[in-house]
Amino acid sequence: MTSRTDKKAQRRADPLTRERIAEAAVELLDTAGERGLTFPALSERLSTGPGAIYWHVSDKNDLLGAATEAVIGTALPARPAPSPQPEPEPRREQVHAVALALYDAIEAHPWLPAQLAVQLSRNPWGPVTARIFEGISRQVITLNVPAHSWFTATSALMHYILGAAAQNAANTASARDLGPNVSRASFFESVAQAWQELDPRTYPSARAVAGQLGDHDDREQFLAGIDLILAGFAATYPAATERTPSATERTAPRPPHRPDRPPHRPDSR
Repeated sequence: MTSRTDKKAQRRADPLTRERIAEAAVELLDTAGERGLTFPALSERLSTGPGAIYWHVSDKNDLLGAATEAVIGTALPARPAPSPQPEPEPRREQVHAVALALYDAIEAHPWLPAQLAVQLSRNPWGPVTARIFEGISRQVITLNVPAHSWFTATSALMHYILGAAAQNAANTASARDLGPNVSRASFFESVAQAWQELDPRTYPSARAVAGQLGDHDDREQFLAGIDLILAGFAATYPAATERTPSATERTAPRPPHRPDRPPHRPDSR
């Protein structure tokens, strides 16, 4: 059996890199939260000094960014752009795969939603925002959404995925905080009962769906929301059936506009 001393010696023998630091930071964040991510704790985990860590990351914000990038990079690994050939059918399953990869990452790392919000708002030019947007946008393009609506459609899908996944993760954490004797079913049963006791004149809709709270599956509900958005794309762009242009075609200069009909010429007679 490898002793703790042997493990520390092995870690000291491995070269210290930004990737190793990010991996250790993720482990600390998962077990101790953002408050537990300190440079002394990280130094202890990596069997090195804070100075060596500062060589690779400038401060705690940079460290949090590196940890976030590591998690998103694992969930959505970089891949070459797909072939520009058209897909025979909209890639619904691929949209689900990207959405669930982000959903699972957020559920596994409770600290991630807050850090994603920081990256999206304060570092939109960084690798985290670009990786998420690229992963979702590639799927939007295959859905025959016209090029002038790619940004809007991708943004709508991205905000739903991140928002719904973060809310589900928060619900899971809240239920866990209630103690081991409180099951998911009993929690939603108490919420449903409270909704059913609301004033029917003020909350008719909430009372009407109260009985459905305990029957839903979070992941199925999440994917159902994705499908509603995709149905909205199909309804909004029903005529967008032409081939998706390649990257070269998208950046090529447009030819001069040529009207369908020749310009009207006044009668010279």
